[in-house]
Amino acid sequence: MAADKQTKRLAKQLFKLSVVDGAVSAERVAGVLGWIEKHSPRHPLALLRNYHRLVSAEIARSRAVVEHAGPLNDATLRMIEIAMTRKYGRSISSVARPNPRLLAGLRVRVGSDVYESSVAGQLATLSASV
Repeated sequence: MAADKQTKRLAKQLFKLSVVDGAVSAERVAGVLGWIEKHSPRHPLALLRNYHRLVSAEIARSRAVVEHAGPLNDATLRMIEIAMTRKYGRSISSVARPNPRLLAGLRVRVGSDVYESSVAGQLATLSASV
């Protein structure tokens, strides 16, 4: 069932309660889920979907997913983490994920922002301009 305005507003209020010092708190999320289970608000599934969407987006905003083609050492990962923390002005954690489709280089995704320095990306740009 689609969420109405009241359900979306409640999801947003519950989300605001889940954020502490700019980061999602696991304890607060557990408390919110317990409250939803105990009080069974109107349209609980729609409420949970909206709440999940908001929490997921906030977590993605504070995580840098670093896709790499070859080996990636911890020092490089920490340097990316420090640079992204400085750029966004909030604490950013980094996660490394191998991506065999990249020929060489890196692709860093923070929320909806993507930074790419890979051969595959450069070849795609080159082929689009021809």
